[in-house]
Amino acid sequence: MAHENRKKSLLKKHGLSGVNKPKRTPNHKTKSHMVLAAEGHNMKLIRFGQQGVSGAGKNPKTAKDKARKKSYYARHNAQGKPTTKLSAKYWSHKVKW
Repeated sequence: MAHENRKKSLLKKHGLSGVNKPKRTPNHKTKSHMVLAAEGHNMKLIRFGQQGVSGAGKNPKTAKDKARKKSYYARHNAQGKPTTKLSAKYWSHKVKW
């Protein structure tokens, strides 16, 4: 029961629509997104992504975007097995790249 109350209060406080549903944060000074991540009974508010920078997307078209995506993957070992949902790496890869 305490788990449900905590979840409801965090969703309401941060204006999120649900658990594991990322939201843009245009007014945050450094991070572009946030999500209330949950895995089992573990919950964590995660802020991720650099403000003002968009990812190259799933299908980069220009050579510059392809290079950015390649650099991101090398820097974060994003080709490896995805980590837990409680990590910023997981959400950054899923939402921005």
